[in-house]
Amino acid sequence: MPPATTPSKAEPRLSRPVQVAEAIKDWVVEQGLQAGDRLPGEAELIERFGMAKGTIREAMRVLEAQGLIKTRTGPGGGSFVHEVSRQRAKALLGNYFYFKDLTIGDIYQLRLTLEPELAASLAGKLSDEVLEMLERNIAAYSEPATSLDEERRQHVASLRFHAILAEQAANPLLGFIIDFMVNLLSDLTVYRRLYSPPNIELWKQGRDHQRQLIEALRNGEATQARSIMSDHMQTAWTLMRRQEVEMENRFISE
Repeated sequence: MPPATTPSKAEPRLSRPVQVAEAIKDWVVEQGLQAGDRLPGEAELIERFGMAKGTIREAMRVLEAQGLIKTRTGPGGGSFVHEVSRQRAKALLGNYFYFKDLTIGDIYQLRLTLEPELAASLAGKLSDEVLEMLERNIAAYSEPATSLDEERRQHVASLRFHAILAEQAANPLLGFIIDFMVNLLSDLTVYRRLYSPPNIELWKQGRDHQRQLIEALRNGEATQARSIMSDHMQTAWTLMRRQEVEMENRFISE
């Protein structure tokens, strides 16, 4: 007799308004509607989906909360298909991880896998404008911080370097994932105060790696860009983990 298995927890049943919201999304895709296109009026939606007015209204509120439709009042008003911004998508996804107790290692494990490949893919393909943007970003932390507040700002700025690269990704999914991880790490650094105490080695290694990376990107050296980014991720992971452990020990001692 096979061993008994523990039944998995059943997925909660979707409410009727949520089911209708999903049906409206499917219909939008089938119709090939794009951001800015007007959705049918309430009466047509009631007839099309065979639901009561209250259910349709609640479904539209669900879609608006998700950022997928935008409602305007007055002349020319109505409900319109809306494209979710990257910032909103990151915020919504971040809510999922809010109670997951992520560690530095969780984030760097993915960064080490993805960011070297992104760097290699961008070698020789960045415009002068983007390269100058990266150089201006490094200028914000070209010298060691002189206060804890400045140390915090420099940490956030150094992570912005990676967000700029993520925006250049030809693969939008890869770019979004990396940008999201950078956002998570920035938040984690600030609310866990991982910038304290100041770490001169982390500052120097990060700045130097990023300067080397810009040169490899400018010169179209994909293999070199991959190697530099990999070293950068490994070094940052090690040093940030030390910061994390020190903060944990400080919390316990207090």
